[in-house]
Amino acid sequence: MAVGIFDSGLGGLTVLDAVAKRLPDVPFVYYGDNAHAPYGVRDADDVYELTTAGVQRLFDAGCDLVILACNTASAAALRRMQEAWVPADKRVLGVFVPLIEALTERQWGDNSPPREVAVKHVALFATPATVSSRAFQRELAFRAIGVDVEAQPCGGVVDAIEDGDMILAEALVRSHVEALQRRMPKPEAAILGCTHYPLMEDVFQDALGEGVAVYSQANLVAESLADYLTRHPDKLGDGTEAAFLTTGDPARVSNKAIQFLRRKIEFVKA
Repeated sequence: MAVGIFDSGLGGLTVLDAVAKRLPDVPFVYYGDNAHAPYGVRDADDVYELTTAGVQRLFDAGCDLVILACNTASAAALRRMQEAWVPADKRVLGVFVPLIEALTERQWGDNSPPREVAVKHVALFATPATVSSRAFQRELAFRAIGVDVEAQPCGGVVDAIEDGDMILAEALVRSHVEALQRRMPKPEAAILGCTHYPLMEDVFQDALGEGVAVYSQANLVAESLADYLTRHPDKLGDGTEAAFLTTGDPARVSNKAIQFLRRKIEFVKA
């Protein structure tokens, strides 16, 4: 009954933490492609090849359902994977869906025509690769009209977080918020489009101001997954053991993971 969680590095641990609390009886197998992180500066073909390799490893571990807890992979690889690669008895889901559901206040299965929503001015903070893919804007356009999205590529933030340099990460976040506000002075909502960014949510909120609704992903993904598994219980794979897999150095990755989960975990070589 295992479910796979895939990420390019450690940011997906914010999603893992939320889904594990929401679904305590489900064993999760986490795969971090730390040897090739970050994905945010890679081209789409490279991201696709790395993502399919990682997801296949999770299928091999007994996971029939894999969550891409990586916005870059969701943006650059997911649609191509679903159309041409994912086996009929498996499912791979991304992390954009719960965000768009929350923003548009409509369920993903609602295929009615796009309609106006309350929020008109949205700031999107994401990796350069996610921003250049325009995947978020494309998916949002299927469901809402009249929404202005201003996207800010947040170069350097993921590296700073993974290196544990939170002072640099905070400085970069404030710089990126300032850059976005020069183009969109008064956003009504902000999307934190990277699973590393929940660690900086308070900084984003402070820089944006109290009047801006900040949407982070972890809890939204957890609720969406719980609902999905209620509707599709057959997608619980036959794996029974939780595990943490990495393509990087297990000892080093395990030490760095503490800042994400606030507890000691042990990664093994993928």
